[in-house]
Amino acid sequence: MALKVVKKDGTRQDFSRDKLMEGLSSACSKRPVSNENLTKIISEVENLLGEQKNGELSTQKIGEHVMNRLRELDKVAYVRFASVYRDFTDISSFAKEVEEINKDN
Repeated sequence: MALKVVKKDGTRQDFSRDKLMEGLSSACSKRPVSNENLTKIISEVENLLGEQKNGELSTQKIGEHVMNRLRELDKVAYVRFASVYRDFTDISSFAKEVEEINKDN
């Protein structure tokens, strides 16, 4: 069964390990996060997709899983990924996200 990603507009695309790795690598650039950790996150997403009876998962659920994992691994990588994923439209939304992270420390 082909694994599919359901985009925000309802369209479906084949799941791409490469595309997810590209986004993760960008978020983790010059951060102390190993490729092994990134590969593990991608495998987790594939497993989540495979657990769905139709092999589909929304980009929202995928993004939330990835952000939760990055938040555990590296706060800076998390903020980078979240800034693209959540499409912050102004500095106050970005600042609010950073403030939430600081509460964890």
